[in-house]
Amino acid sequence: MSNYSPTQEEEYSLYFDGCSKGNPGPAGAGFVLYQGSREILSKSEFISEHDTNNVAEYHALVLGLKKSLSYGIRRLTVYGDSLLVIKQVTGKYKVNSHNLKQYHDYAIELAKQFEFIRFEHVLREKNKRADELANLSLLSTLSTFSTF
Repeated sequence: MSNYSPTQEEEYSLYFDGCSKGNPGPAGAGFVLYQGSREILSKSEFISEHDTNNVAEYHALVLGLKKSLSYGIRRLTVYGDSLLVIKQVTGKYKVNSHNLKQYHDYAIELAKQFEFIRFEHVLREKNKRADELANLSLLSTLSTFSTF
């Protein structure tokens, strides 16, 4: 992917998801960046051994926004299955949690760097790839908690 160079006319979408086993518990994040229907980048990242699902969701969003900007993408539609995160970043819900406020504020600052950005809530069934990546980030960590 190192020689990938987007053009401004192309349509880009970002799908993000986070997970926490135990909530709070081991947490991971994943995102997928698409150009049209073609996956151009995906990432899975372990966050910590003790975080909430909402923190994981925001972490995934921030990772995806940062990577999109680093690729020179300036027009983006963002999809997530966390209604809370989508409603908070669109200003429809207040952010009451101090932990989430830091992530929220960072996501908003990143969003301001796009010429156009739209946030859309999708059902979990439409977010399977990002969900898969979020869960994949926990595989090696969860195996250390197992009692085999």
